[in-house]
Amino acid sequence: MHPQGYPTEAVPLQGANYGGLPGQPGVVQHTAVNITAGQQVITERPKDYIIWSLFSLVYANPCCFGLAALIYSIKARDRKMVGDMDGARHYGSTARNLNIVATVIVTTAILITIIVFGVIAAKAASYHSYSNSYNYNYRY
Repeated sequence: MHPQGYPTEAVPLQGANYGGLPGQPGVVQHTAVNITAGQQVITERPKDYIIWSLFSLVYANPCCFGLAALIYSIKARDRKMVGDMDGARHYGSTARNLNIVATVIVTTAILITIIVFGVIAAKAASYHSYSNSYNYNYRY
């Protein structure tokens, strides 16, 4: 997490003047960031998917997947505020997976409903046109 172009050994802080006479260079402080070779550096903040979870709760809540996703999203946001980025990534990943499951189930149900009603409407229309082609006039 060091600025581009600076080696990790010499990253200046804020560029403030820490003493010295006006017009002359003062003391500059540097900080070093030690990164172990075995750990992976992740710079982006973990996502909590709170908006998607709210929509899943309101519009796509089969088997309470939307509610579970919202709970995990809130846990991810809490972990992010505390500073536990690994915990936030874990809870955020779980919330994302629950949102995906809820969205797939609801989308599949909507498509099946549309197809079933389309087939029923087509059968009803064909039955209606078939019965009109043979004009039965029953007189008693």
